[in-house]
Amino acid sequence: MKGLPPDFWDALPLGRGVRLLDHDGQGLAAFDKPAGVLSHPNRVADEPRSLLTCRYDAEQQCFVWHDASGADRRLWLLNRLDGATSGVILAAASAALAAVIRQHFAKKQVRKTYMALVFGKPSERRATWRDLLAVEKAGGKIRTQAKSGSMPSVAEFEFVRHIGGALPVSLVRLDPLTGRSHQLRVQCAKRHLPIVGDQTYGDFARNRAWTKATGEKRLYLHSLETAFAYEMGGRRHEFSARAPLPPEFPAH
Repeated sequence: MKGLPPDFWDALPLGRGVRLLDHDGQGLAAFDKPAGVLSHPNRVADEPRSLLTCRYDAEQQCFVWHDASGADRRLWLLNRLDGATSGVILAAASAALAAVIRQHFAKKQVRKTYMALVFGKPSERRATWRDLLAVEKAGGKIRTQAKSGSMPSVAEFEFVRHIGGALPVSLVRLDPLTGRSHQLRVQCAKRHLPIVGDQTYGDFARNRAWTKATGEKRLYLHSLETAFAYEMGGRRHEFSARAPLPPEFPAH
């Protein structure tokens, strides 16, 4: 991308454990965000545990910092993941590109794939989940309900494998076709497949047992892959990024 210093991507003030997965010549980038890292800070005190450890302009939806030469730098956030969710998250190095990609998200032209570890074993191998959800935002917190909702929420579900033991769990693939807050977590819980480690919609007793048995305390929801095509500068560009499953996910 014209106008960026040669070391722009190498000198980002990345948060703890955040990894740059890829970036293209237009300035579009994908990062692998660990669980526990915020997509962006909501206040100054949050900056050390965010995707980038610097100021965030909420109006422009971009990170702002000064590089080693003192020059002003910006990176526009394109989507968000819950702090407890890990995986692919996108950003752009220009406001013009950010506007283009955000339109793709708004028009549901971005393919997103998640992996989740859930308690129990699904009764079907594949399904299309359709629900009417209600999303409430109050006091800086979000709560989503599957009862008395009016927001159409659709996701493609696929069973991957079952992992037996004292606490049987299953690895599942989820492709959301809509982007409601906490959608996948609520849709899993509604079908008696609560995501392991979900402290809001999950099975609290089994969460405690899991932590005691494994020593792990996280939400087992991971943004595995994001892919789409976009037009910029009169040309079509294809972009995809994949973040491998974290080691906390059982291999077998």
